[in-house]
Amino acid sequence: MRTSIAVLTFIFMTVAFLETSAAADRPNVILFIADDVSWNDYGCYGNSAVRTPNIDALAKNGLQFTQAYLTASSCSPSRSSIMTGRYPHNNGKAAELHQPIAWNIPWFAAMLKSSGYFTALSGKHHMTSTKSPMGESQPAPFDVVDRGNSKANHGGHANWVANVEKRPKDKPFFFWFAAYDAHRAWEADREWDAERYGPMHDPAEVAVPPFLSDDEETRQDLASYYNEICRFDYYIGQVVNTLKKQGDLENTLILVFADNGRPFPRAKTRLHDSGMRTALVAHYPKMIKQPGSLTDSLVSVIDIAPTVLELAGVDVAKSMQGVSMLPILRDSNATIRKYAFSEHNWHDYEAHGRSIRDGEFVLIRNFRPYMALQGPADSVRSPSHKKLQALRDAKKLTAAQADVFMTPRPAVSLFHTKSDPHQLKNLAKVAKYANVKERLQALLETWMDETGDSIPKNISADSFDRETGKRLKVAKYRGVTPGEDRGATTINAPGPR
Repeated sequence: MRTSIAVLTFIFMTVAFLETSAAADRPNVILFIADDVSWNDYGCYGNSAVRTPNIDALAKNGLQFTQAYLTASSCSPSRSSIMTGRYPHNNGKAAELHQPIAWNIPWFAAMLKSSGYFTALSGKHHMTSTKSPMGESQPAPFDVVDRGNSKANHGGHANWVANVEKRPKDKPFFFWFAAYDAHRAWEADREWDAERYGPMHDPAEVAVPPFLSDDEETRQDLASYYNEICRFDYYIGQVVNTLKKQGDLENTLILVFADNGRPFPRAKTRLHDSGMRTALVAHYPKMIKQPGSLTDSLVSVIDIAPTVLELAGVDVAKSMQGVSMLPILRDSNATIRKYAFSEHNWHDYEAHGRSIRDGEFVLIRNFRPYMALQGPADSVRSPSHKKLQALRDAKKLTAAQADVFMTPRPAVSLFHTKSDPHQLKNLAKVAKYANVKERLQALLETWMDETGDSIPKNISADSFDRETGKRLKVAKYRGVTPGEDRGATTINAPGPR
């Protein structure tokens, strides 16, 4: 009976949304979502080796977040979380890669569409929904869906400008523009257009993180990754120029961010900043009155859905666990949350980890300490990972590099993020920080309990070889997803925030 009432309530809400203000009074929204890009791989975030002039320009004329965090450093769980404004384990099977969102959870794109917005997704989708017990499907969230590719461009952004140009002019619009850049295997190199993107990045000039090997193959791997970021940036610029010509840039909220960290060892899928922190640039001249500002205010990507809905004049769904970021857009010193939580669930390999950030420290709880955190399978197959394996076999790894293969791992880790940006110095056993550890661990446990999180006994197992990255010949590797045994899809409590 409860689920039936939930369906009727949702239908009633969508019908009610139809009676809203005219298009001219409502802002447009564009989300530019990169695939597999770490927070510090843009020019405006300190990486002078990668060319991102268009994102840098949006930051210069907008607001740049320094403490924005993902809920999962894993493609579809992250995107599903953004779409629903909920933590991955509260989305059902979608807590794990390539799995659907529970049928009873509204998508904010569908809510915008029902309220009169023209909605389009161009590029990477990666989100699905289960059907209700009666066989009903979720309301269609998008008027237009396309993969965003052409014969000469498989980066997901080939149709972005066309979508902007062909949209109905009598409606406000919401665009989910999601690139495949910078996902392996570096299609931008094969499709490079120097007239558009400029010269390819020089391997000699890339910034090599301390946990990677500084060698020719790794530098070329990073240069190819930079090329993908540069191509993503180019198409953002093309959309911005189109909006300027149409006279719609001033009335459009633009957010630029990524779904997870770079596809390299000790980044993607990690709970550390290299995997879970995202660049977040906001551009909205109507509201951001101090262009070029930085904000240290803590935000989570589950805050995007309520932000967009509030801006559009649509009631935020009760299922959403995020908080609107509009106070920060109005005043960069505003605060909307004290804590940000993240998850590491199955992504090619068995995993269960949780983290909490308070703006100064990050505490990571690893519930699979006997397993290495080598990264997803595509990273394991990369030249960068193979170079680390060679150093490991030769017993020449640095402490930072050895972390990629460490097992057993600490069950609890604590890092001071400002003084230790790469999170290499574990403070969990340092007496000076005992109170910090206890406080954050207690808050994490409260969050897990209040949001219905769990650690199932038959959790999903490895489906790829941890050493080679090759697919294993296993018929059944899927298990119970976190929160499934506690009915987390019906729990809306956000936990501490």
